[in-house]
Amino acid sequence: MKFFEPIEKASTLLNRVGALIAVALIIYMFGHIILEIVMRLFGRSTFILDEYIGYAVATMAFLGLPYVLEKGGLIRVSLLMERIPEPRRWPLELFSSLVTAGCFLWLSTFWLQNVQRSYQRGVVSETLAETPIWLPEGAILIGMWLISLTLLVRSLKIILLRSRYSSPTA
Repeated sequence: MKFFEPIEKASTLLNRVGALIAVALIIYMFGHIILEIVMRLFGRSTFILDEYIGYAVATMAFLGLPYVLEKGGLIRVSLLMERIPEPRRWPLELFSSLVTAGCFLWLSTFWLQNVQRSYQRGVVSETLAETPIWLPEGAILIGMWLISLTLLVRSLKIILLRSRYSSPTA
C-alpha cells in the first residue's frame, strides 16, 4: 500500500492543477464576454470571442473532469448499483473504471497523432487570430491523459481496498 500513496498523491495534485486551470478559464471566459459586450457598445470587437471561448470550454471540460471524478461529482446511473450489496459492487466499479480508462487511452493515441500533425504542419485557425491549433488540441490531450491516470489510480485503489477487506487479518 505504501507504493500506492505517492501515485495517488501525484494524481490528486495533477487533478487539482487541472481544476485550478478550469476555474481560471471560467474567469477568463467571463472577462472576455464582458470585454466583448463593452467593446460592441462602441462599435468594436475582439473578433476572437467565439474561437477562444470554444477552446476554453473544451479545455475546461477535459482538465476539470479528472478532479470531478476524484471527488465523486460525476453523474452516475445508480439504478443497477443500488440493487447490488455494497461488498459486491467492486467488480462493476473496477470494470467500469478500467474500460473507461482504456477508452480514453485509446482515443488519446489518435488525438496525440492529431496534435503532432497540427504542430508539424503549422496548422492555424482560419480566423484573424491564426491560433496554432496544436495548443487547444494539446490541452485536451493532457485532459485525456489526466482522466486516464485518475481512472487507473481509482482501479488500483479498488483492487487494493478489495484485497485489504478480503484478507483474514483485516
